Formats: sequence, C-alpha cells, structure tokens
Amino acid sequence: MQNNDNQKTYFIYVCSTGEKVPVTKAQHDSFYKEADRIRHKEQDHSRCMCPYRFIWKCDGDCIGCEYHTAGDITSLDQPLPDGNSTLGDYIPDCSKSMEEVIADRMLLEQLFARLRELDPEADTIIQLWKDHPEGISDRAIARELDRPQKTFADQMKKYRTDLRRIIGDK
Repeated sequence: MQNNDNQKTYFIYVCSTGEKVPVTKAQHDSFYKEADRIRHKEQDHSRCMCPYRFIWKCDGDCIGCEYHTAGDITSLDQPLPDGNSTLGDYIPDCSKSMEEVIADRMLLEQLFARLRELDPEADTIIQLWKDHPEGISDRAIARELDRPQKTFADQMKKYRTDLRRIIGDK
C-alpha cells in the first residue's frame, strides 16, 4: 500500500483574489510554464519589475499586477516636448528609392543576358538560383546540369569574373 502522507499537493496562486487553488501536477506545470513565458517576455521589454522573491505569485496576468510598468512602449505619434513634431518625424526611411530598384533590376537583367551569352544552359542555372533563394552550391547545380563539378566550378569562376567587370563598369 502506498503512503499518502508523502504526496505533494499542488496549488495555483490567483493573484487577483489572493487564494490558492488545488490542482494536479500537470495543470500546475502547464500553468506556471505559460506564466513564466509571459513574465520573461514582459521582463525583456522592461514591463515587468517583479522582485525575485515574489515570482511565485506571478500568474501571467500582467495588466492587473502591481509590478507591471509601461516599459519600452512609446508611440511614434506622441508629440515631443517641443509640441511641434512627433518621434515618427525623425525616423529615417530606409527603403530604397524607386530609381535604385529600377537600376538594380536593369543591372540584374544585364547580368542574366551576359550569362545567357556565356552558357547555353544559363536559364536552368538562373531558375535553380530562383528556386533556392537561401543559396545553392555549384556542386548541386553541376549535378542538375549533369556536368563534372570541377569543370562547372571553373566555368562559374570565369563567368563571375566577367560579370564582376560589368558591375565594376557601373
């Protein structure tokens, strides 16, 4: 027969009411795992200032918590102290201009045209590059083209040198 005196009773502390609710171990672990995830996220954003000794009270309900702060939340539309502008007025636009996008596209078309002059299977190579935006090795391309890897690598080295001259001319 099992000794029931050694079994642990699990509770969930409900901060809003101040009561301890008895639960199973699985419920306890699941609840505090989620509360811990929320607390860490809030701490990373400087919105949770809960002292270590009170972490056991954390139930993941940050809105009503006495240790919850505004943290790093700042509206870009909020007026600055001078009253004439907002923070959004001072953030630079990092996107490329339409002229740069068009110039890059024209350069890419020029490079592809030159590659088509150099290699009869350039369209297959270009398609493989498009199908693998994360990158594809020369060895994998050579295998697809059914060429020896070393020969293909030497050809690509020549092609890249020629294409770099085009870019350098710009």
